[in-house]
Amino acid sequence: MSAIYKGTLANSGDVPYTVQKLSILDLPEILSIQKRVVASMEKQGVLQPLSEQEYQYILQGNGMMIGAFVEEELIAFRALLIPKLDDPEHLGFDIGLTRAELPSVIYQEISNVLPKYRGNGLQKKLAQLIMEEFGKERHEFRYVCTTVAPFNIPSLKDKFAQGMRIAALKEKYGGQLRYTFVKERQEAKRQVWKESILIDMGDIAAQQEKLNEGWRGIQMLRQNDDSIVVEYCK
Repeated sequence: MSAIYKGTLANSGDVPYTVQKLSILDLPEILSIQKRVVASMEKQGVLQPLSEQEYQYILQGNGMMIGAFVEEELIAFRALLIPKLDDPEHLGFDIGLTRAELPSVIYQEISNVLPKYRGNGLQKKLAQLIMEEFGKERHEFRYVCTTVAPFNIPSLKDKFAQGMRIAALKEKYGGQLRYTFVKERQEAKRQVWKESILIDMGDIAAQQEKLNEGWRGIQMLRQNDDSIVVEYCK
C-alpha cells in the first residue's frame, strides 16, 4: 500500500519512516505492538487495550487504521472506530446526544507507539494524519469522541492538543474511571466561555459536579507544586 506520509524520527537518530493505511493483513503486528506497549506501562489499567475481534471489526470496514513503519517494521498505529449503535455505553450518551443522533458519532480509538520510538511526536502526527485521511471520505459523522484515564498525561495532552474537550467523567469498561472527550468536526463559531475554574485532577466529585452542570474541560495545567489541574469553562 502506498505511503500517505514520509518523515524522520528526529529523536531516534533521524531514522526515516513512512505512514500508510493498515489492513487485516497487519493484524498480527498490531496485536504484537499492543502487547508490548501494555507490558511497558508502569500503571496497569491506564490503557484499555482492544481485543483481536475489535481490531478485526475496524479493519473490515468499520473505521480506519493507519500505521508508522521503519523499513518493514510497524512501530506505531492509530485507529478510528464506527461504534455499534446498540452499545449501552455509547459515548454519544455521555456527551448528551439522543439515540437518534448516535449515527453522527465516530470514535478516535486506541493509539500505540513502541517504547523505543516514543518522544518523536508520533502520537500527535498520526492523529493529524488519520483525521486528514478521514476528512477526504464522504460521511455524516459530526462528533469525534474518545475516552482517556485521569493522569494518563501523554494521552490527555494529545486530546487537548487536538482541540477536544472533556464532556464527562464516569466509570466505563467494567468500572474503569474515564474522561469522555468530544470534538465537533465543524463548529459553527468559536466557543466563547463566560466562566472558568481550575479543579485538581484528583478531585473526581468536583469535576463530575461541574460536568453535570454543563461545564467543559478545555486544558490541563501543571501547578508550581507539581499538581495537575483541569481548567473547566462554561
